[in-house]
Amino acid sequence: MKKKVLVTGGTGYIGSHTVVELQNSGFEVVIADNLSNSKIEVLDGIESITGIRPLFEKIDLSSENQCIDFFKKYNDVQAIIHFAASKAVGESVENPLLYYRNNLNSLMNILAAMKEHSISNLVFSSSCTVYGQPDQLPVTESTPRKEAESPYGNTKSICEDIIRDTVKAHSNLKGIALRYFNPIGAHPSSKIGELPLGVPNNLIPFLTQCVAGIRPELSVFGNDYNTADGSCIRDYINVVDLAKAHVVAIERLMKDGNKENYEYFNVGTGKGVSVLEIIESFERSTGEKVPHKIVGRRAGDIEQIYADTSFSNQELGWKSEKSLDETLLSAWNWQKTLE
Repeated sequence: MKKKVLVTGGTGYIGSHTVVELQNSGFEVVIADNLSNSKIEVLDGIESITGIRPLFEKIDLSSENQCIDFFKKYNDVQAIIHFAASKAVGESVENPLLYYRNNLNSLMNILAAMKEHSISNLVFSSSCTVYGQPDQLPVTESTPRKEAESPYGNTKSICEDIIRDTVKAHSNLKGIALRYFNPIGAHPSSKIGELPLGVPNNLIPFLTQCVAGIRPELSVFGNDYNTADGSCIRDYINVVDLAKAHVVAIERLMKDGNKENYEYFNVGTGKGVSVLEIIESFERSTGEKVPHKIVGRRAGDIEQIYADTSFSNQELGWKSEKSLDETLLSAWNWQKTLE
């Protein structure tokens, strides 16, 4: 009998790619999503890739009653991957209560359901935002967390603490937090990819929309940072590589391979890439020109951050594999399917 995994936010960008990898690895998947930042048609893409249509329930997990009803129906879930969260940094600054209410309540409702229904295993979608602007690079798991730059980032830190404290109090629960760096790209089939509703908040979908003529030009926020070319540096990881890390984390929890009840891992490539280098790689891999201009710095942006992935490589037996050029080409191929 297949092991059943609940993927919250499973029609979203990272969630949908993770559902594909879970199904390809033999898991049965049920998705819970309120479709606030995704489309139901994503299920068609997942089914087209894997030959399996995952179970789906439209639900707002921040509602305690809806969550209770959901778990009464799906009380045979053996593990949960929790993606569902509001995630726009700028919006979180403007509307912090929305972010605290949604992101914290949904997690606490899920943890309460895990206790109620004896579900032991949780993988949490965290973020490198918990490190703020680190004093030293690259970032390791022992790098101190810093005060968050935004309410969104703060919800990730608080959620990590909630999980840590809950599994400490209940020895039958186990949790792994995966601290993502910057997921980009799309599935090589071009059946699923990043599909922001409205104006994209992330670099790559904005860039591909500019190349496609949907938006006039890409703004590069600052060229006067203390980096080789003056633009900000991030660690950009292929979304399929990131999705595979979740499968490995679930398997670790189910095999009891974790050394502590609560663990956390950096999930990145270990390489920092600047915004201008992204543009160069995109143009090289696709043959398309990126219309862009240099503008002033953007409030809240940190100068540079990238991961040391040696711990996650060693402990999880996982590492990123896809090149930057290959990843950006996949993003462009996905964009072309949307026109």
